[in-house]
Amino acid sequence: MQLKDKVAIITGGGSGIGIAYCERFLAEGAKVMIADIGDQQGQATADRLASKGEIAFQHTDIADEDSVRACVAATIERFGTIDILLNNAAIYGDYNPLDNSLAYVKQVFDVNVHGQWLMAKHVAPIMVEKRRGRIINIASIAGFIHQLGAFATDPNNFELGGYAYQHSKFSVIGLTRHMAGQLGQFGVTANCIAPGLVMTEATEVQVPGDFQPMFADMSATKSNTQPEDMVGPAVFFAGDDSQMVNGQLLCVDGGNIMPV
Repeated sequence: MQLKDKVAIITGGGSGIGIAYCERFLAEGAKVMIADIGDQQGQATADRLASKGEIAFQHTDIADEDSVRACVAATIERFGTIDILLNNAAIYGDYNPLDNSLAYVKQVFDVNVHGQWLMAKHVAPIMVEKRRGRIINIASIAGFIHQLGAFATDPNNFELGGYAYQHSKFSVIGLTRHMAGQLGQFGVTANCIAPGLVMTEATEVQVPGDFQPMFADMSATKSNTQPEDMVGPAVFFAGDDSQMVNGQLLCVDGGNIMPV
C-alpha cells in the first residue's frame, strides 16, 4: 500500500497502459480520477475497477484549459485533494505520421506537450500549498530514434518531415525538467518515464505485427514491453521513496535506449 489514501489523476486512464496504471494505483491504496476524452472507455474502466477501490471518471480534453479546470475541480469535489498527477494521455494510436501539415503538428503538440503542461499548471498550486506532490510525465523512447522520421529519400523531391510524435515526446523530457526546477523547492517532484514499444491496442495500429519482433531485437532483453511493466516505475515516482528523485528520465524499454 505504497500510495495509501493518496489521490491521483491519471490522464488517458480509460485505455491501454492507462488501465494498468489505474489498477496498480488502486492496489497500492490510491484514490483515482480517470481523466479521459473518451467517455465510453473512461466510464467503462471506472465501472470495471470500482470493486478494487475508490475511482471515478471525468471527461477531460487535456488540450482545452476549461476542460482541465473542470477535471481538477471535480477531483477536489470528489476526493478532497490531489497528490499525484500521471500525465499519460497522448495522441498515439490515432497518430497519422503521413500528415505533414503545420496544423497537424500543432494539434499533436497541443495534446502531447501542452496538455501535460496544462494539467500540471492547474494541479501544481494544490500540491505547492500542501508542500507535497508528485508529477509523472510520460514521454517515449521514440523521441531518441531519428530513423523513425526518415521517410523522405528523394533529393530532387525532398520535404522535411514533421516528426511530430517523436519531437513532442522529446519535448516532454524538457518540460519535466522545467517543472522539476520550479516545483522542487516546495516538496513537489516531477519525473519522466519513457516507455519503449508497449504492446497495447494502439501499438497494434501504429506498428504492424511483422515489425514488432524487430523492435524487440533492438532491446537488450530481446522483448517488447507489456503494460504491466510500466506500473512499477510509476508507483515509485508517485510514492514517498522518491522524495529526493526529481527531474529524472527513466527509460522502460528492456535496454534499448540507455541514456547516461
